Amino acid sequence: MAAQDSEVVEIDGRRLKLTNLDKVMYPETGTTKADIFGYYNAVAEAMIPHVRDRIATRKRWVHGVGTPDDPAEVFFQKNLDPASTPDWVKQAAVTHKTSTNTYPLVNDRATLIWLAQIASLEIHVPQWRVDRRGERGNPDRLVLDLDPGEGVTLADSAEVARLARAILTDMGLEPYPVTSGSKGIHLYAALDGSQTSDRISAVAHELARALEADHPDLVVSDMKKSLRAGKVLVDWSQNNGAKTTIAPYSLRGRFQPTVAAPRTWRELASKDLRHLDYREVMQRVKRRGDLLADLDAHGAGAHASEPDRLSTYRSMRDAGKTPEPVPAERPAARDGRSFVIQEHHARRLHWDFRLENDGVLVSWALPKGTPTDTKQNHLAVHTEDHPLEYGSFAGDIPHGEYGAGHVDIWDHGDYDLEKWRDDEVIATLHGQPDGGLGGVPQKFALIRTAQGGDDKNWLIHRMKLDDAEAAQPEAPAKASAKAETPAKAKAPAKAERGVKRPSAAERPSGTPVSPMLATLGSAADISDEDEWAFEMKWDGIRAVAEIRGGQLRLTTRNGNDVTVTYPDLAGLVGLAGDHDLVLDGEIVTLNPKGRPDFGLLQTRMGLTRPADVQSALNRAPAHYMVFDVLEVDGTSHTKDPYDERRELLREVLQPGRGDPVQVPPAFDGDLAHAVASSKELGLEGVMAKRRDSTYATGRRSRSWIKIKHHLTQEVVIGGWTPGNGRRANTIGALLLGIPDGDTLRYVGKVGTGFSDRALDDLTAKLARHERKTSPLEGVPSADARGAHWVRPDIVGEVEFAEWTGPGRLRQPSWRGLRPDKRPDQVVRES
Repeated sequence: MAAQDSEVVEIDGRRLKLTNLDKVMYPETGTTKADIFGYYNAVAEAMIPHVRDRIATRKRWVHGVGTPDDPAEVFFQKNLDPASTPDWVKQAAVTHKTSTNTYPLVNDRATLIWLAQIASLEIHVPQWRVDRRGERGNPDRLVLDLDPGEGVTLADSAEVARLARAILTDMGLEPYPVTSGSKGIHLYAALDGSQTSDRISAVAHELARALEADHPDLVVSDMKKSLRAGKVLVDWSQNNGAKTTIAPYSLRGRFQPTVAAPRTWRELASKDLRHLDYREVMQRVKRRGDLLADLDAHGAGAHASEPDRLSTYRSMRDAGKTPEPVPAERPAARDGRSFVIQEHHARRLHWDFRLENDGVLVSWALPKGTPTDTKQNHLAVHTEDHPLEYGSFAGDIPHGEYGAGHVDIWDHGDYDLEKWRDDEVIATLHGQPDGGLGGVPQKFALIRTAQGGDDKNWLIHRMKLDDAEAAQPEAPAKASAKAETPAKAKAPAKAERGVKRPSAAERPSGTPVSPMLATLGSAADISDEDEWAFEMKWDGIRAVAEIRGGQLRLTTRNGNDVTVTYPDLAGLVGLAGDHDLVLDGEIVTLNPKGRPDFGLLQTRMGLTRPADVQSALNRAPAHYMVFDVLEVDGTSHTKDPYDERRELLREVLQPGRGDPVQVPPAFDGDLAHAVASSKELGLEGVMAKRRDSTYATGRRSRSWIKIKHHLTQEVVIGGWTPGNGRRANTIGALLLGIPDGDTLRYVGKVGTGFSDRALDDLTAKLARHERKTSPLEGVPSADARGAHWVRPDIVGEVEFAEWTGPGRLRQPSWRGLRPDKRPDQVVRES
């Protein structure tokens, strides 16, 4: 900007008059107001993500900062002046104990430059954001202010930063350093927004106390000024919901134009560490971009005031006039794979084809329904994204409202995804036995054609199935053939139950049956409890039992035959009587109180030598909790509804009291009582299963929802670091990963929960899997220091508190190895 008295500029469509451009704001360096405009304009793209939707308090030096001999007056401002504030500045009103203040939200470049125009050199923000409705949320980041006392240097603050970093990373948090531009260093860490400010402040306080306890000569956590001399104060109080912190990239109102500047950990280790001025920061941003980019990339409230994927949907509906779900909240990211096809009797009859993707139902309107053969494509008009709740909507949309008419659920279920691009989607749908797709898998491709120049125009093509799927009967000839809403549809008559399938003996390879998998969820996923059955969740290993011709085979989820490992379950053959059966259940071991003990089960896993098996059998006898029947005498029942399969299971398997094989009953009561009973019995959680659901062999489905009391996660071991103290000669911590496409993404390390026996076993096992390079993507250098890398062949399980913003396990504890799982079967539990 030219150095002149004033100039009218247009910034991102906003006209703004900038005045007193050549006024000196920092006399010691001659830095003018025009220089400040240039700085904030240059760093706006980097700065705004860290202040967006956070109420901004300002420190204004209307006459410049002055000199050490003649410092200028500073004004600390919270409330906006309505008369002088442009109407395009986004605002939020926040009620405090004694007043309600209206603050600006620095959500765009024009607002940032306007604040500079009124001499707001410093911008301070809290660790929380406001949502779309202007309501205050939980904090989405933690901050520690490392403030050096008298006689302490910036290098001393950097030393404390490194000590704090070690604790934060052990907590599963990734800290990012910022030299404050004043005296000390700020450490930021992303949070998931699930905890209150009071809770985060308490955690930060405990962290500060821990640092003080370990390093009393260097660190102080008490705010009293008399205690700070010669030490670094770890100021945890800025996590208080009423406090604010200087924003990253903000100028400071000191006599030199320094900046709260993001730094690298390598810079903090330099003996020449110092604060940076605005010119240096401008060059750094131009050359290196935003060093804090990852901090707010995963924040719980990131971009909360911007349109989300349901904005268009909401704008077209009035929740007070239509029975359709109109959620106010922005959709949360999730990896579900549900679908619904709704028959919509609007002004023109059509079918709405909806696939769950990233927390919403991506939707197309099909005027002629789904194609019935592979030679004829149908038009598919891409419409607005719908909320997931719409997947269960059926009813009448009132006259005069958008889409007025009657809606029925034509079919629903889940789908296997083959491809999802902006211009092409390929998915195999698995609907209901009585649904419009005929109860058989059907594969469709949706392809954007932009016919007539309209990007909304796609086509839907029915694809050929592979040989195994093609052997099943075709769907009904008319895609528009109306099916009853699943909640009202009648189950098939009992005499018609089951379809003849090839038995295991007839399968050339004798391929083990792959069990159906559940999706992690919560009570919020259960809309109508009458449509769900609730079972206790058993803490063991999944096993399919095949009894054919008087012979038993037990196979785990990854297809391993473990029959010889559990001879105490051979009684299944006698219980089956004259029937050949395929059963699904969980192998568990019980502690003296009769509760499942996963640690005890670990002593049974992987044993094959008869002497070892017999010894373990006496020490930890196995039990088999059967909860499903897939086949009886060569007839498959996987297409039967859950309720019918449970009735059949009770008919064909009637164990006596005390048998190692049991058929635990479904819980007789509502979900709340099921959860309470599960906790009282010391179990892992509850399984909720849709009463009308079929058995989706080998696939994960939202028809089964697992609701856990504690979070657990299967992980792949990628390396280990040596321990200290009594564990100096063995494993200190395991470095863990979860497959993410073609990479193994680092999710943290675990150093607790190991017995001495488990450590000995792991040390021997990992020694046989050594490799020279890391198989893990994204391991911080601090975690990789001194690591021994191993081939990612071994799967284990941890219990943990929660996922952190950067995708790390917080407070993980080792539960044990999972030899029943392959690395490629490990998925992140949402």
